[in-house]
Amino acid sequence: MKIWAVSNQKGGVGKTTTVIALGGLLSSWGFRTLLIDLDPHGALTSYFKMNPDEIEGSVYHLFHDASVKKSPVTPEPYIVRTEFAGLSILPASTAMATLDRQVASMVGMGLVIANALKKVSDQYDYVIIDSPPMLGVLMINALAACERLIMPVIAEFLALKGLERMYKTLKMVFNSRKIAPRYTIVPTMFDKRTIEARESLQHLHTHYSESLWPSVIPIDTKYRDASRLGIPGPLYVPTSKASEAYADLLEFLLQDIQTPSHKLGMSV
Repeated sequence: MKIWAVSNQKGGVGKTTTVIALGGLLSSWGFRTLLIDLDPHGALTSYFKMNPDEIEGSVYHLFHDASVKKSPVTPEPYIVRTEFAGLSILPASTAMATLDRQVASMVGMGLVIANALKKVSDQYDYVIIDSPPMLGVLMINALAACERLIMPVIAEFLALKGLERMYKTLKMVFNSRKIAPRYTIVPTMFDKRTIEARESLQHLHTHYSESLWPSVIPIDTKYRDASRLGIPGPLYVPTSKASEAYADLLEFLLQDIQTPSHKLGMSV
């Protein structure tokens, strides 16, 4: 079982869209795929027509079980099969926003997801974690569990500043890991018509070339319709430019040729 996390400390960069697109493609290519929503906003959960305000079994309950039992617990009771073959989700609930206050000081709470996934390692080929945009127990869990980190970033000035903050977080978190996960920066929602997008992409190539995926995910309005219907974009519009780009990205990730992230090199 391979575990990937999609993370960035800036919201609105296509993080959840990337999780859904890669998850939809993996499952359609025959891989047993589990998506995990670690964002209390629950965008990934809402995409698949579940209400984070009302859901009865979620990541929150998994953390509650682990804090009570003080030992690894299985996520199986809270995993939901989607209508798409081979694609399941461990959903979020808004109560997760209280976890930092409730469990952050407890020993072992940074490894709840990693330990839980060991219980179902024979049931899935790939796990993709949708990480929250803020540093806390949930992001720590995503970074501690993953062996590959995918960082979506929009080619615009503010998003680039967010990427710098993310690098600082990674250096801090991965100091406690003997081997840091491989990582890939993915330019998303790219609009080649704008000067800012082109200049920001050039900045990424100049300062993050070792970890940058060499292509881009273009902006695609058809993905709004896919979201409204709750269908992963590549399954709804497989021939769109964004879907083809996500397929290229997935092939790149599956080749496992990315530079090891423990270098975390950048020049700014």
